Amino acid sequence: MRVLIVEDTRRLRESLVDGLTAAGYAVDAVGDGREGLIHARTTEYDLVVLDIMLPELDGISLLGRLRAAGNTTPVLVLSARDRVEQRVEGLRAGADDYLVKPFSFDELLARIEALTRRARGSASNVVGVGGVTLDLAARRFSVGDSPLELSPREYAVLEYLMMNAGRTLSRGEIEEHVYAEDRQVWSNAIDSAVAALRKKLAERGVHDLIETRRGLGYLVGKAGTPGADA
Repeated sequence: MRVLIVEDTRRLRESLVDGLTAAGYAVDAVGDGREGLIHARTTEYDLVVLDIMLPELDGISLLGRLRAAGNTTPVLVLSARDRVEQRVEGLRAGADDYLVKPFSFDELLARIEALTRRARGSASNVVGVGGVTLDLAARRFSVGDSPLELSPREYAVLEYLMMNAGRTLSRGEIEEHVYAEDRQVWSNAIDSAVAALRKKLAERGVHDLIETRRGLGYLVGKAGTPGADA
C-alpha cells in the first residue's frame, strides 16, 4: 500500500518514512502543504498522514480542498493541537482519524490498519483468496497453516493484487502503488515479481492464483473467507 506523509518537521518526517517503509509500505513524504496537495491530487494513495501546522498551506485547508474536489482517500491527522475543539475541527474538515503528538508508532500503525480496513469495507485484517491468506496486521501471507516467505517487493505486489481481488490491474497501476516516487524501477520489475510469486506459490501447491490478462495486466480472483477457493 502507498502512503503520503505531509509533515514539516524533518526529523519526524524521516522517522515516519523509515518506520512505515520497514513495515512494508511504499511511502512518499513532503514538507509543506502546497506540495502535499499536489501529490494527493496527482497520485492515488491508500492513505494520507497529515500534519496541521504546515508552511505554504495548512493541513485543514489542504484537507478541505481535497474533500471539496471529491477525493475520498483516508486521512489520518497528526497534530500537537490536543484541545477537543481542535480535534473536532479536523474531523469535521474531513479527517478520518486524529492522533495527537507525541504518539506511539505502534498506535499509528494500528490506526492505519483500521483506516485501510474501513476503506475496503471490512472488519477483519485477514483476506483470503484461492487458498492464500493475507494477515494485514501481521504483514504476513500463508498457505494453509504455513507462512509464505516473500521478499518485500513480492509481498507488496501480492498484497496489492489481493486487496483488489476481482479487478484487473495494469502493470503501471501496480508499480505506482508498490514503489515510492524516489525509487528507481526497472521496466520489467512487476513482471519479474509476478513470475517469482507464481513459482513460490506453485511450490506450495497453489496454481493460477494470479491470472495474466493479455494487454491489460494481472488479476487475482474474488476475495473471500481465508482458505476459500476464488
